[in-house]
Amino acid sequence: MKIHKEDALNYHARGRKGKIEVIPTKPCQTQWDLSLAYTPGVAEPCLEIARDEELVYEYTAKGNLVAVISNGTAVLGLGDIGPSAGKPVMEGKGVLFKRFADIDVFDIEIKTKDVNEFIRCVQLLEPTFGGINLEDVKAPECFYIEEELKKTMNIPVFHDDQHGTAIISGAALLNALEVAGKDIDKVRIVFNGAGASAYACARHYMKLGVKKENIIMCDTKGVIYKGRTEHMNEFKEFFAIETDARTLADALVDADVFVGLSIGNVVTKEMVRSMAKNPIVFAMANPYPEITYEDATDARKDIIMATGRSDYPNQVNNVLGFPFIFRGALDVRARQINDEMKLAASYALAKLAKEEVPESVIRAYGGIELKFGKDYIIPKPFDPRVLTYVAPAVAKAAMETGVARKPIQDWDEYEHQLLERLGISKQIVRVAIEKAKGSMKRIVFPEGNQVKILKAAEILVDDRIAKPILLGNEEEINSLIEKHKINSTDFEIIDPENCKYYDDYVEEFYRLRQRKGITRNEAQKYMRMPNYFGAMMVKMGHADGMISGLTSHYPDTIRPALQIIKTAPGVKKVSGLYIMLVKNEAFFFADTTVNVNPTAEELAEIALLAANTARRFNIEPRVAMLSFSNFGNAPYPESEKVARAVEIIHQKDPDLIVDGEMQADTVVYPPILEQDFPFARIKEKANVLIFPNLDSGNIAYKLLWRIGNADAIGPILMGMGKPIHVLQRGCDVNDIVNMAAIAVVEANELVK
Repeated sequence: MKIHKEDALNYHARGRKGKIEVIPTKPCQTQWDLSLAYTPGVAEPCLEIARDEELVYEYTAKGNLVAVISNGTAVLGLGDIGPSAGKPVMEGKGVLFKRFADIDVFDIEIKTKDVNEFIRCVQLLEPTFGGINLEDVKAPECFYIEEELKKTMNIPVFHDDQHGTAIISGAALLNALEVAGKDIDKVRIVFNGAGASAYACARHYMKLGVKKENIIMCDTKGVIYKGRTEHMNEFKEFFAIETDARTLADALVDADVFVGLSIGNVVTKEMVRSMAKNPIVFAMANPYPEITYEDATDARKDIIMATGRSDYPNQVNNVLGFPFIFRGALDVRARQINDEMKLAASYALAKLAKEEVPESVIRAYGGIELKFGKDYIIPKPFDPRVLTYVAPAVAKAAMETGVARKPIQDWDEYEHQLLERLGISKQIVRVAIEKAKGSMKRIVFPEGNQVKILKAAEILVDDRIAKPILLGNEEEINSLIEKHKINSTDFEIIDPENCKYYDDYVEEFYRLRQRKGITRNEAQKYMRMPNYFGAMMVKMGHADGMISGLTSHYPDTIRPALQIIKTAPGVKKVSGLYIMLVKNEAFFFADTTVNVNPTAEELAEIALLAANTARRFNIEPRVAMLSFSNFGNAPYPESEKVARAVEIIHQKDPDLIVDGEMQADTVVYPPILEQDFPFARIKEKANVLIFPNLDSGNIAYKLLWRIGNADAIGPILMGMGKPIHVLQRGCDVNDIVNMAAIAVVEANELVK
């Protein structure tokens, strides 16, 4: 991906300058709020903390706040450009902390090159922060700074330039050696580069099992050997070795591993060809590796290669480390990040790379197959599972080594908390999945010959969410199961035409539709269609719910369901709902998919069904009936229809918090309600929004989804006699699992 200078500058300069801002986490919209946020209310937590300093973690943001600190002496590949010029990088680091692990950051740029001044400055910041991330400080000063701060501070101090690369590349090394069939205690490793990253990587590899005597380190003057006096320091001296090799080319002969932490294009094809069988090459200089991926793979077909670049396989990216390492450290209130915690992170990343990669991750990386092997030895940065693998591993290591001050008691609950940090979508989905687990309701999938459906079915069985029934040609489905190595235990595969119930289904469909123009011959034709057959399975009690729509249009899925299942008792119209997830809030939008211009009675029914859907996700509904009018200030037939719907709802469910007609901004901004409409039943932000017609509902959810970057769960069909749900075309495996879980929850409720 080519980045143009103008694009980069515009990105940082447009709108609000820079990349970060401070957002209050508590309301500050009224005088009451202000009195609590500041004087006089703020005095109470101050006094509590003065009494017990540990309570600073209870009453302030300290426990989730990290300082990214630099003096700008070694910024990326730009060198000593100074603290101000390094600030965009530090802001970017803050963005990554927040995006990947929900950790807040203040970036602090220090205008000093004096080691003691730097150390003293950071020490004085300890009351403010839960952790310190040192960044872009040149070697060897960074070694002294970090060691002194670790000795004198009671919060984690972590120099990412050293340890981040070490932890990520360490995970890659473990897996590369496994792929290559080599033992870690026997391999010969050559480093090019002897700065902070190289030193930390070599020390970390030794803790993973590499022998010190098997490491050769090179700098700009060549091999660091015993007796060399030029350009040496105590850190280089540690890796000085007895050897006749004097150049990088000499050192690479018969070497098993090359680790590049230097500059681009210093390794030739000939050097790579001189390495041992199945060579491992980590060319991590950025943006230009020590040898290009193309040259390296052309030189050796048996090579296993990683770079620091995202456009080639096996990117060693520090974002796989620091957010999650700090997350685990902060969550147990660790005093430091020690070697055991770093090793735990490497092992966790190495383990994750061997797991099957979710469809959503594959899709995020252009649909390229990601499977453990020479081209996939470390996870991808946007794999959400990194958080739940690395943070708990780090936290456990902190507890086991005695540096944790707040041990975790319930690891399942901790994993749930981590998932919720990724967004409310995980929380919403977790509710449905937890409710569904164990009941093993039968969910029929008419598109049983789709690989995504098969992968989702495997998860449903493994997690004891549902028993999948797959419709399609049995030979074709089994072939796909074998090809993709899917565990098909507890799958049921049914070919509609060969099913023993086929004739019964034909007769029932004929009975249902004979006065709608359907002949018996046509009934036979329809029962060969998977969506019709699947819906009939549900009607006849041979399945508890149906999920379809991955490869078909919405009407082609909903029409069979409406013709066969029909609506639930007392429900006149089926309607559609989307759960829209914005930051940490969930909104239930209805009707978004079915009814073009519902009557007042139908709007009332939609609202009641939507409220029940919200309760299904353990959310207490606050229902707003939307219009262009606020409580009669624009009396037109459309707004009066909405007002009439509110009256009907009040009669049918007097306890439901519902009001309207109201404009959209009124229902989501409480100060408007408080100031202009104090009589409204809704006092807080509404979470169930009922639109007056399909135009408004469909437009609203799609705009919020595409422009507002909201996550969307749905469409959820409401009012069906049995659980039938429609997938968005092309959705991923997780979406299929989530919709199946929702269907199971509904099926359980029907049994009650």
